[in-house]
Amino acid sequence: MSKRDFYEILEVSKDASQEELKKAYRKQALKWHPDKNPGNKDAEENFKEAAEAYEILSDPDKRKRYNQFGHAGVSGNSSGFSGFGGGMSIDEIFRHFGDIFGGGFDDPFGSMFGGGRNRRVVNKGSNLRVKVKLTIEEIAHGTEKKIKVNKYIACETCHGTGAKGANAFHTCSTCNGSGQITQVTRTFLGQMQTTSVCPHCGGEGKVITDKCPDCAGNGVIKGEEVISIKLPAGVAEGMQLSLTGKGNAAARGGEPGDLFVQIEEIKHPDIERDGNNLLVNLFISFIDATLGTSVDVPAIDGKIKIRIEPGTQSGKILRLKGKGLMSINAYEGKGDLMVTFHVWTPRSLTKEEKLILEKLGKSSSFTPHPDIKDKNFFSRVKDYFE
Repeated sequence: MSKRDFYEILEVSKDASQEELKKAYRKQALKWHPDKNPGNKDAEENFKEAAEAYEILSDPDKRKRYNQFGHAGVSGNSSGFSGFGGGMSIDEIFRHFGDIFGGGFDDPFGSMFGGGRNRRVVNKGSNLRVKVKLTIEEIAHGTEKKIKVNKYIACETCHGTGAKGANAFHTCSTCNGSGQITQVTRTFLGQMQTTSVCPHCGGEGKVITDKCPDCAGNGVIKGEEVISIKLPAGVAEGMQLSLTGKGNAAARGGEPGDLFVQIEEIKHPDIERDGNNLLVNLFISFIDATLGTSVDVPAIDGKIKIRIEPGTQSGKILRLKGKGLMSINAYEGKGDLMVTFHVWTPRSLTKEEKLILEKLGKSSSFTPHPDIKDKNFFSRVKDYFE
């Protein structure tokens, strides 16, 4: 996937509308089209890059994730994932975005650059979606998961061709192997030429004469595959990563679909996540809050010992910097661990305990006299979470 900013690639602002995105993509695609820049690899890469940027920004959900997490939010590139546009061939780009230009079935630019590109239709396997559940510990450090996916795989007997043998094909007589047919019709505006998929061979340019007995000529069978997925540190609930080419196999040797991996977080019993910060509620006794002590609090890598200062008030928040989660954009660093103290009030007392507290209650030290900081506690908590 491209590392350049998608808005920069399309030369639009971050608040660009869908119509502005479409116009910007059309401009870039025309500029870098392979027919206009024959043999220019840089132009071809720019053409793919523009398609990748438009594919992400034209989708509201993907655009939202990109705006929040950058490239990692839509691809997980650091863990070996590639984006939709980054894994696309030129043919795939034409088929997916041809409607923007109002062109033919496989090349919207044919009328602009002097004729179609004579491409055969390439079968495309369907995409798959799976959910992967992660603990906070796995999210903190990144992890690798191996999952078994039930899907269509290439037939081992015919190696995905759908034919019984290497010679079990013949060139389609309808399109002479081109995979497309061209028709010329006369209209009051003059002659009009249209190109469409060959109805006899389905655009493949060849016809199977003897089908594989195991897959009945489809080239795919139901099976399963164990796939290793590397997940970067800092992923979040609902984030979706894509693994190019790991979806269903395509009929007769076409391009396989993609596998989309959606993240689910397993709730931690003691720690709550707030972005890259971690929140812990710590209940302490009235005695410890008054006299002060040291206690252990839960954290990502085990317990952390902290000091409770004498006179700690219920609701006080202790911030432990850098003890939270690593941002998926590593340059943003780590979040913090926020410990909120809750002074536990006993629900039942013995007679002796009641007498002791009643005696202490007459002391001026036990008369509430909050200072300004204590009075502003709730506003400070509100400001933090907002």
